[in-house]
Amino acid sequence: MKIEQIYTGCLAQGAYYIVSENEAAIIDPLREIQPYIDRLQKDDVTLKYIFETHFHADFVSGHVDLSKKTGAPIVYGPTAQPAFEAIVAEDNQVFEIGKIKIKVLHTPGHTMESSTFLLIDENGKETAIFSGDTLFLGDVGRPDLAQKAASMTQEELAGLLYESLQNKIMPLADDITVYPAHGAGSACGKNMQKETVDSLGNQKKSNYALNQPNKEAFVEAVLDGLTAPPKYFGMNVAMNKGGYESFEKVLDKGLNALSAEDFETAAEETGAVILDTRNAAEFHKGFIPNAVNIGLKGDFAPWAGAMIVDVQQPLLLVTDEGTEKEVITRLSRVGFDNVIGYLKGGFETWKNSGKETDSINRISPDEFAEKFNENSKVIDVRKISEYEAEHVNDAYNRPLDAIADWAGTTDDSEHFFLHCAGGYRSMIAASILNAKGIRNFTEVEGGFNGIKKTEKVPTTDFVCQSKTS
Repeated sequence: MKIEQIYTGCLAQGAYYIVSENEAAIIDPLREIQPYIDRLQKDDVTLKYIFETHFHADFVSGHVDLSKKTGAPIVYGPTAQPAFEAIVAEDNQVFEIGKIKIKVLHTPGHTMESSTFLLIDENGKETAIFSGDTLFLGDVGRPDLAQKAASMTQEELAGLLYESLQNKIMPLADDITVYPAHGAGSACGKNMQKETVDSLGNQKKSNYALNQPNKEAFVEAVLDGLTAPPKYFGMNVAMNKGGYESFEKVLDKGLNALSAEDFETAAEETGAVILDTRNAAEFHKGFIPNAVNIGLKGDFAPWAGAMIVDVQQPLLLVTDEGTEKEVITRLSRVGFDNVIGYLKGGFETWKNSGKETDSINRISPDEFAEKFNENSKVIDVRKISEYEAEHVNDAYNRPLDAIADWAGTTDDSEHFFLHCAGGYRSMIAASILNAKGIRNFTEVEGGFNGIKKTEKVPTTDFVCQSKTS
């Protein structure tokens, strides 16, 4: 028996490849399926089942394409209603792969169809659980994503999750290995550990959610501090449940090299968002007017989903040469299938054509320290928790993921400084504000981390002094 965790850091997502004898199973595959096909061919095994722990919200699974390519059936837990052919398993139903077995444990709460897959090895020993978004390391799945579909409140779903954990997971042996669907950085939970594999026994001791005295305390603890989910989540669920265009077609359509003239025409005719994926250090020096910067070298796909929101929105790409395929692939993982082309030769092509360019005023932390005074207005786009831990005195906290709400109320007549933790998120914010006509600001390179190192700017960590409006 072989178990391989295939972890994708930018999505904080774990897929699983399991082999026994000449058969294999794959759990929660990513959108692009060729790496799985390659593994199957290399191991000379047949894919027998594709298991989906639930209808994912934060990424588009490769289940549909993988099933079409291999003929392997897709397996969901009880109550699932996919729009395509699949096996909707019964609670405790067992599936055989080679000499091992996978038992379906229906664990609703995160979503109604959410299930945990219990692996039973060749000797009949319960060895591991693939817990999806039911149980993370250090946390549990957020219980607010299925409210509309389930006609239940998040409190009721949290109560269901408590029962699932208590009745299905907690009775299992401590030496069972936990393989979750996500790790730290995923928006599907709030308190996940950086580790991606652990023993169930250790989770029983260390996971706050598993150590609540009763259901009421569990519901309160799990819902406490839960922020609104990213808006693209619902569209990803719809794609996972209803099916989608094949990844090969999406890639073929997106790999459409355009001259500067054709790029400009496409932008005007389609209303496409111009997405510039270069790093902030390059972007701020020069870019196509109204372009949105989300750097590829970062949490690219989740931020693209959070900022662009509509997965049907046409996109035109400005990339570092040679990264076009990677950009399209990573966008497709979160459902953005409507890339209509990219600027051949990158931004240099645009600049050399003599067309209009724009730029962002960016300064170093030391320059910020020299300019900062008690009358300076500072906007901090980090998460509330980061801001509350420590921030520049009197800074306003306006998280990036809520920029659609606060950008329109920003006063462009008053200059402000803009920063995040390291410069990635603040340049996203800067590009969006700039595209909205808000330009009277200066972005700080290196963010709060750089500002703090100067030891010249007063900061505070008192939550009671938080300034959020």
